[in-house]
Amino acid sequence: MGQIGGFFELWSPVLLLVVVVVGYVYHRFVTKGNGQPANFETVSASQRISFYSGLALFYIGQGSPINYIGHHYLFSMHMLQQTLLYLVVPILIWQGMRGWMLQPLMKNAIFRVVLTFFTRPLIALFLFNMLFSIYHMPVIMDYLMTNDLALFGYHTVLLFTAFMMWFPVFCPIDELNRLNDLKKMAYIFGNGVLLTPACALIIFADTIIYDMYANVTVPFPHLSPLDDQQLGGVLMKIVQEVVYGGVLAYIFFRWYRRERKDDDDMELTEVQEGLNNQGGNWNRA
Repeated sequence: MGQIGGFFELWSPVLLLVVVVVGYVYHRFVTKGNGQPANFETVSASQRISFYSGLALFYIGQGSPINYIGHHYLFSMHMLQQTLLYLVVPILIWQGMRGWMLQPLMKNAIFRVVLTFFTRPLIALFLFNMLFSIYHMPVIMDYLMTNDLALFGYHTVLLFTAFMMWFPVFCPIDELNRLNDLKKMAYIFGNGVLLTPACALIIFADTIIYDMYANVTVPFPHLSPLDDQQLGGVLMKIVQEVVYGGVLAYIFFRWYRRERKDDDDMELTEVQEGLNNQGGNWNRA
């Protein structure tokens, strides 16, 4: 496999420190008595676990050997990193958020305009998928892989658009929650359709399409560079199907339970009104 990077390249302790600080600030912020508004909604244990899990997966994707190996040796590891950072981490982070956490930032005009604009469903939908597809065009990816600053910038923008893409589905702010559950399901379906071409380009390519991985030594004897490339596309597609399918199921059953509850409440109201009317008739009699 050649010369492996040192500890700082493999484990990125600086990023680990940043993740720990963010987790600590979140912990202090959601613990009662540490600056929440008087009418704040309690953050449940499951929401806290979701947020901390998102931070942990972000570090695993960006700060662990997955990042180094994916950048220098295995395209499949690179695609695993992509799925963690853009399809899983934003969901977990948004699930761990409450609207009141963002309200202080919403008072800033620039932040409010940016968040309001980039989380519009059509803009969020097409912007992420367009940038993700462009990123995997061979000429673009070959350039980015040889330019660390450009790669960092593109990944930062892509991560931002990934968070914006998931925001309409797991919106923590009521005033920006533009989609009902049925529209959210259609939104997820549209995401799956738009992400498919990038996966298909990689899965069905019969040659190495990225120079970065054309001459590397794959550390597994039965995995050729072409097989590794196709495996990366398959990994991306499988994780996409699992994540999007899970989100669709979550939204569908949430919608179903809400509709069932509304029907039960309506039936109870009708029964109560019937009893009241019957009682009135008895009194008049």
